[in-house]
Amino acid sequence: MNGPISASATALAPLRKAAARIDRQTPAHRDRAIDGLRALALLAVPTGHWLLGGFTLDAEGGLHNASPLAALGGLAPAGWVLQMLGVFFLVGGYASALSFGRRTGSTRAWLKGRVVRLGRPVLGVTAVWALAAPALYAAGVPEATLRTGATLVIQPLWFVGVYVVVTALTPYCVRAARRLGGWSAAPLLAAVAVVDFLRYGPPADSVPSWLSLVNILPGWLFAYQLGVSWGERRIGRRGAWLLLAGGTVLFAALLAVFHYPASMVGVPGAARTNSHPPSLLVLALASAQSGAAILLRDRLAKLLARPALWAPVVVINLSAMTILCWHQTAMLAAAVPGSFMGELAGLTTAPDGAAWIAARLAWMPVFAALFVGIARYARRFEGPPREGRGASALRRTVAGLLAAGFAVFALGLA
Repeated sequence: MNGPISASATALAPLRKAAARIDRQTPAHRDRAIDGLRALALLAVPTGHWLLGGFTLDAEGGLHNASPLAALGGLAPAGWVLQMLGVFFLVGGYASALSFGRRTGSTRAWLKGRVVRLGRPVLGVTAVWALAAPALYAAGVPEATLRTGATLVIQPLWFVGVYVVVTALTPYCVRAARRLGGWSAAPLLAAVAVVDFLRYGPPADSVPSWLSLVNILPGWLFAYQLGVSWGERRIGRRGAWLLLAGGTVLFAALLAVFHYPASMVGVPGAARTNSHPPSLLVLALASAQSGAAILLRDRLAKLLARPALWAPVVVINLSAMTILCWHQTAMLAAAVPGSFMGELAGLTTAPDGAAWIAARLAWMPVFAALFVGIARYARRFEGPPREGRGASALRRTVAGLLAAGFAVFALGLA
């Protein structure tokens, strides 16, 4: 009777030891709740893309992007849960405020260190794809599939560029937080509201289409500024409740009264989108999520005092850029070979019904397993270069040229 239980305990013993070792090695001052929130936001990215990113096959066997949201509008609320970039920027602002306050060198040196940590993984994935694409084409992968894959790989990387910009603004965010507290994010909300009024309100017909791009910076800086204010101890529980309640009420009003699209991501064929660039609905969601995150911080910290829960959080945080840069490649690692087999339910069939969702959920563990295999090698891009200065500079130059070539291909410029 005890055989299976004993075998299970024996199999789990190395994992328990590893978790205990990670727990012991964690500094006492480490804010586990912040790392836990970041881990949740990171996991939401591949989960959302894997669940809401479908494919169709053309007559030549080429893969094309397709979204289940076009046929299944009822899935939109899933995006409200999985769209956690607001939490990611909140936590990023919090961590940057603390790191900026502890810096021992110049602001320029501090910023350079953070940008390098973001840039190496991006160069890594784009350079690898620049080398892989010609080889895949020579192996018989259709050009349509390669262009679809390139688009999916480069799509999440816009986030890195935006994050670099808001990180560069950290000194100004800190000053604003020290002067205005949590209200320092209010002008950003107002700016997005004004742009939304101009492009969706009565003046819409006379407003140029490029005006929407104005929302990119204040739209994503909003949650980051809240995080900086939180890190500066200028947002407490009262402010958190205000963010939660205010964000929820605004979110509901934008949907019910002002008829904003319910989906947090773009839907093919839709006239309006909330995500690119961010609309006021994105900020309302970020406000509610930020308030909830601040209120739940202490409870989350208590949960993560358990080694078994804390260890996965550490692994996820150490692999943050690997997750962002390579999760689409994991899905493509299943879809591209699958495209040669024809229509596979949930993988290469049109996402047009509940049966597709059920089949896609069955594929997600496969994507996760493929990602783990890829991450074993891709994680090296998150660490510092091991070569000498000359070799490192040469490798960066080559990687930069390959990345630029891949970007040109992915954006359809070649």
